[in-house]
Amino acid sequence: MHQKRNTLLVLVVLLVVAIISSLFGVGIGSTSIAPVTTMKVILSHLPGFSSWFSVSDTATEAIVWDIRLPRVILALFIGSALAVAGAALQGLLRNPLAEPYTIGVASGASVGAALVIIFVGLGTLGAVTLPLAAFLGALITGILVYRLAVVNGHLAVETLILAGVVMSSFMSAILSFMLTLAGESLQQIVYWMMGSLGLRGSDQFIYTLPLIFVGVILLCFFGRDLNILTFGDETAGQLGVSVERTKKLVLLLASFLTGLAVSMAGTIGFVGLIVPHLIRLVLGPDHRVLLPVSAIGGGIFLVWADIIARTIAAPVELPVGVVTAFLGAPFFMYLLRTRKSSGHF
Repeated sequence: MHQKRNTLLVLVVLLVVAIISSLFGVGIGSTSIAPVTTMKVILSHLPGFSSWFSVSDTATEAIVWDIRLPRVILALFIGSALAVAGAALQGLLRNPLAEPYTIGVASGASVGAALVIIFVGLGTLGAVTLPLAAFLGALITGILVYRLAVVNGHLAVETLILAGVVMSSFMSAILSFMLTLAGESLQQIVYWMMGSLGLRGSDQFIYTLPLIFVGVILLCFFGRDLNILTFGDETAGQLGVSVERTKKLVLLLASFLTGLAVSMAGTIGFVGLIVPHLIRLVLGPDHRVLLPVSAIGGGIFLVWADIIARTIAAPVELPVGVVTAFLGAPFFMYLLRTRKSSGHF
């Protein structure tokens, strides 16, 4: 009971931090907007509050409601998807270095997205087919990685990351080949590969965000099974966990979330590596806590990464994937060094 109370308290605190971060994310930019003004604009568009709150400055209203708020909402959802997928994969593989980008799933999603950009474009049809193509690319890559890592009918988690590295390199080679054939779409694909939260409009991602929400919720239900899997496949089977079915479903949901994230914002790495590890250091390895907290923490992390991307080199806007890479690469090297020194590698 005490642990549940602490977990609930942490979730409430993080939700408050997420709201505050969102207000800063909307207010900070080339034109600074006070949090009170931001709240007024948002409330003026909500049913039942429009008569109480009004904003006379139409330019400020357009900046908040049409430009920055959709971007912040997208950051919250994309960060949640990547962080939860990373936490689930780390639990499944029993390796803190695992995430969608280290096992190749994100590279497969990028290939699917690039195919749509080249052959369909980013018009209405492209907006509809892009999430599906990215998910299929991630799913196919995940299946191939799974098949490479299966030994005698069982998923060998020790070889899954190695198989992911192989598939990631292969998918990157395919993507490089596609870039040479991209023609006029080359600039769009390159910008896509760097990752940005300004790639899609709110009218395009409004149908995708509910899918991300459902995927995150479903993956959080595997917290207990992932806890039991840490004791080994044989012990987990004796405790009533359907081991192979759980592994397949976790990989499927992680691929699903990664594909949606890539389709909406391009390649944004290291979110699924940094956030779950930091939360694990603070709250422990219980996946019943780690998964939902990572969902909120991932959103907060990406909101602030996007703030940095928009302001650090203003008026030039950096791709948010560049910022997460600058933060994540040293963190990855730190994890790699600590794992080596502890004798895990």
